[in-house]
Amino acid sequence: MQTTNAVLFCYFKILIRVKSIFKRMDFSISQYEFGQRPPVTIPSPEILKVLKEVGIRQLVSDHYDLLSISEIKHLFPRIEEALDKAKQRSSDFFIQICGGHPYFNENRGKPMLAKRHAPFKITPEARIVWLDCYSQVISKLDLPLELKKSFWDYLNVFSFWMVNTNESS
Repeated sequence: MQTTNAVLFCYFKILIRVKSIFKRMDFSISQYEFGQRPPVTIPSPEILKVLKEVGIRQLVSDHYDLLSISEIKHLFPRIEEALDKAKQRSSDFFIQICGGHPYFNENRGKPMLAKRHAPFKITPEARIVWLDCYSQVISKLDLPLELKKSFWDYLNVFSFWMVNTNESS
C-alpha cells in the first residue's frame, strides 16, 4: 500500500510538471516588414486589476533595467534620473492603456508614440531586443497565462509602430 501511494505521488508530480510545461507562455515575435502598421488591440484591463499600478511600474522598471544593459542601451538614458523619468512616463502609458488613470495624457498629452520616438533610430533588430527584454520580465510575473498573452500580444503588435528605420543599428 505504501509503495502504491509513493508511485501515485510520483505520477501526480510528473503530471503536474508536464501540465506546467504545456502552460508556458509562447513569446513568439511576429515577423516585421518595414512600414507595417497593423491594428493594435489594447491589453486586458484585468492586467491592471491583478498587478495594480505598483506592479505595472515594477514591470516597466525591470524592463528598462534590462534595456539599459542590452545591445540597444544607446537608445535609453544613461543618467539615472533621466532613466527614472523614462520609466515613469512608460509606466504612466501602460497604466492608462490597461484602463487605469490617464497619467500619461495628463502629463504628456496624447501619446503619439511613433512621433515621440522619431528622433531615435529604431530598427527591426532593436524591436526584437526590446521585445525579448519584455518577454524575460513578463515570464516571471505571477499573472494568469491569458493575461500574459494579452499583454504580450499588445506589445508584439505595438512594437511595429515604433520601428522607424530599416538601416542597421
